[in-house]
Order: sequence, then structure tokens, then C-alpha cells
Amino acid sequence: MITEYDAGNEKVFLIRRLIEVRFRKETYEELLKKYSKEQVIQFAEEKRVLHHATKRNLHYISRESQIPLLGHAAFGLIDRGTNLIQVRPLTGCNLCCIFCSVDEGRESRTKKNDYIVDPDYLLEEYRKIAEFKGGGIEAHIDGQAEPFLYPYIEELVHGLKNIRETEVVSIQTNGTVISRDMIDSLEKSLDRVNLSISALDGALADRIYGVKYPLRKVLETAEYIANSRIDLLIAPVWLPGINDHEIPKIIEFALEIGAGKRWPALGIQKYIPYRGGRKLRHVMSFRSFYSKLREWEQEYGVKLLLSPKDFGIEKRRRLPSLLRKGEVYFARIAMDGRGYGERIAVVKGRAVTVITGKKPGSGVRFVITRVKDGIYLGEEI
Repeated sequence: MITEYDAGNEKVFLIRRLIEVRFRKETYEELLKKYSKEQVIQFAEEKRVLHHATKRNLHYISRESQIPLLGHAAFGLIDRGTNLIQVRPLTGCNLCCIFCSVDEGRESRTKKNDYIVDPDYLLEEYRKIAEFKGGGIEAHIDGQAEPFLYPYIEELVHGLKNIRETEVVSIQTNGTVISRDMIDSLEKSLDRVNLSISALDGALADRIYGVKYPLRKVLETAEYIANSRIDLLIAPVWLPGINDHEIPKIIEFALEIGAGKRWPALGIQKYIPYRGGRKLRHVMSFRSFYSKLREWEQEYGVKLLLSPKDFGIEKRRRLPSLLRKGEVYFARIAMDGRGYGERIAVVKGRAVTVITGKKPGSGVRFVITRVKDGIYLGEEI
């Protein structure tokens, strides 16, 4: 599970294909005179810990870190008032999509740090929310990341499925790092894979995803999933003026391999420019988008106009919002934030992203500016 190699003047240990632990070679050699390799990797302070895909600082969030798993958009758990709970075990993506709504990937200009959550901590906190909401819960693993980069993805999926209130476990993925062994291992616990494929032309896929995209591998993975006990939903993002001619091909591919055994086979997504995300020149109106979906429904005989009911999603009581917009708090900055100029503070058992230039460990006075869906933002005052 650990690979070691040299990179310039650094000694690098790659743990579980994701976590890079880096030392200056001279420092590492000195530490080895006193401690074992395992002790140096685990306990030495003279190291850098990076996300292997993004090369950003990687922070480990466990119960001991005292960072709550409620309140932040990038990691932990999100309750939007339905029977679906979003489970976000890590940040950081191996692609750099030209349409990314959160500016992810190694070329990001806005992201400074990445996070990985201890699986036991994540499952403990998920269980509390599931018990609060009752049976028939869908645990949907997604986030500002490629979830299959999570080193403990199999343990997480099995753990979620074994919680009494969980009826469905689903996951959002770009499909580039999934192996057949993973699929085989997850068949009994994972109910649906939402697989993002936005082009079947190799050169265009490279352009859209911002990397050398393993198209053949992703297509083979899609077919393997479709032939397993796991359901498959293919979810292309329609990018006007870029992949218009690819969408019908993707519809045909999904139908050909037998996607959508229990749920819809396709979930075509409209490109929407988000603040902080990557912007494209052309944006389609919702009217034009839904009109074309209706045409394709008639042409291909497949359901494309989807609603939450198609996935069994229903309204449920949500966790109480402990913070209110406009309230003022003073708290210690617990951790550096996801983006530049952001820090994480803890108030009433919730993680709050605070816009401030102060360093972790400092105290900060701030006003709550956002409380939507239990995600909290604040600004220093």
C-alpha cells in the first residue's frame, strides 16, 4: 500500500495511491538514524502531506481533529431536506474539466487545500443523520472530487449499506480510476453508479476533460458495470457548441450496453456557469434544453426528462440549522480553508467557512452570511 521514490531533493512515500508524504532527503536520512521508517512517516513533523492528483496540501479530518462533518460544502455530510444524504469523503479530482462548476483539478486557480475524512468518523456521523431521518435513505457519494480516489471507498460503501436506514448507496464518478476488482467487490453494497461521459470522440474527450482521457477504459468500465448487479446511469454534460453531436451517440451507447436496469439509463445535464467555476462561451436556455430532451425521448424511446421521483427522492425533515444569517460569533480558526482567503472555524458543532486573512489558531470575529442547506459561510468583521 506504500510506494516510495525520489523526486528531486525529496523522498516521497505514496500511501494508498492518494496520500503523498514528502521529506527533504537530508532531513529524512537524519530522522532514520533515530526512528524507524514507519515512525518517520507517521509522526515526524518535518514533512509535507499532499494530494497525489492535485499536489495540494492534504488535511486529514478525524474525530480527533475536532472538525465537524456538518457545515462545509467540500467534505463531510450534506442534508438538503430529503431522504438523500450527500456523503463527501474527500476533495480533489484527477481531471481538469473545462466545465467544472467548482474549478477542480491540478490546474485550479482557486483551490488551495484538499481534505480526506476518516471513514469511521464519516460512518458514525452518517448513522446519526440516518437515524434522525428514518428508513429509506439514499447515501449518495459525491463532492468536489473523484470519489473513487478515496483510499477507503470499499469500506465506506459497505459501511453505508450496512446501516439499517440505508436503502440505496449511489456514487458519482468520472470512471477513470475504477477497476474491475473494485466493481466485483462493491456488487453487494453499491446500488447505482452515475458515470459522467461527455464525449465518445477521443480528441474531444481530451479537450473536455483537460487531460489525456482514457476513453476506451471508461467505456469498457461502463459496460462492465452495466453487466453487473450494480445499476448504471450515464450522465453527460451537454456543452453547447462543443459536444452537441456527441449526446445522441452517448444515448445510443447507454441503451446498447443496457444501462438503467432499475433507474433511468441517462441523466443528461445542462451546462450551468457557477460563480467560482469554469466558464464557457455558450450557455443554452432551459427552454431549449428541455425541448431537445423531449425530441430525443421520442426519437430513442427513453426517459430523459427526470425528476426526484424517478430516484425515489422525497422531502424529509432536515437537521435543525443551529446558526442564523446575520448572527455574529467569535471563534478560533481550526484549519486552513479550501480556497484562498478561506479558513474553517467551529461554532455549535458546525464547520463554518470564514473569509479572513488570519492564520489557523487565531481568534476571529465574524458574521454569518450564508446558511442554505446547512452549509455555513461567514465574513470577518
